[in-house]
Amino acid sequence: MGIRITGLGKSAGSRVVTNEDIASFVDTNDEWIRTRTGISQRYFTAEGETTATLAADAARQALKHAEREDVDMTAVATMTPDTPCPSTAGWVQGELGLGGGAIDLNAACSGWVYSMALCAGAIETRALESALVIGAERFSYILDWEDRQTAVIFGDGSGAAVIERTEGRGDLLACDLGNDGSIAHLIQIPAGGARLPASIETVEKRLHTVDMAGKEVFRVATTVMVDTCRKTLAKAGVSVEDVAVFIPHQANIRIISYAIEKLGMPEERTVVNIDRYGNTSAASVPIALCEAWENGRIDEGDLVLVAGFGAGMSWASALFEWSLPR
Repeated sequence: MGIRITGLGKSAGSRVVTNEDIASFVDTNDEWIRTRTGISQRYFTAEGETTATLAADAARQALKHAEREDVDMTAVATMTPDTPCPSTAGWVQGELGLGGGAIDLNAACSGWVYSMALCAGAIETRALESALVIGAERFSYILDWEDRQTAVIFGDGSGAAVIERTEGRGDLLACDLGNDGSIAHLIQIPAGGARLPASIETVEKRLHTVDMAGKEVFRVATTVMVDTCRKTLAKAGVSVEDVAVFIPHQANIRIISYAIEKLGMPEERTVVNIDRYGNTSAASVPIALCEAWENGRIDEGDLVLVAGFGAGMSWASALFEWSLPR
């Protein structure tokens, strides 16, 4: 018994923001951004768009694709929830008129893979029959526009997948999840929680925006991306040569290039869309997965490897044997 992916969907903020747009109010330029990150543009939300509306849009597409009107669980991976309480998943569920359970999961950029693994486990133990697994982020409202290291990187978007129980082996062959809390401080939003509640002082000090130790994160990311992929492949008993499509978290083109070199993954098998979307955190992998399938890069029977890393510091990877027909 296992799970099958039966529907996919994706969404992005309605405003296209180019590097030139960013450079008009941040001390940077197009060449600096492109050479260091690989990003040319990203999408930001407009008035009325939130993490929940992006998630609902992608979810609506995935449900239609799967020819389903309801699921047993709506899971939203996000670190930019609409509200601390209730969950963003609750807002999405209400918007779409869904039943079943609703839950948020925060593993930052690894969140969608985490959510997929946990929902798949619940399906395999018959706690659920189906689930809507969403990664959604609205980073544009938590960026410090005086910090060009973070301000130029992130974008807003959402990706979703419907998964259902199957009596066969299923699509998900293996996964690996991990986190190193000893270096959790490398990426954080310091204020706004119970540790440091919102105050005039926290707002004035910009403690409600993303703070990232870029060089340290790069060092960790390049290591854990390779390690987690190797562990997942070993669990499945396959090699890099068997993987038809590799979908890494779209954080930085240099990290992706390093990872595929160390893994021995051919560039032509690697999906890269960071140039158009930027880093959409938990939405990164499902957006790229949906786009790769739509563009005909994934066929039935292909082994598809996905991987993410992010705040926590978290990491995750999963291997699918693709069964969704075109």
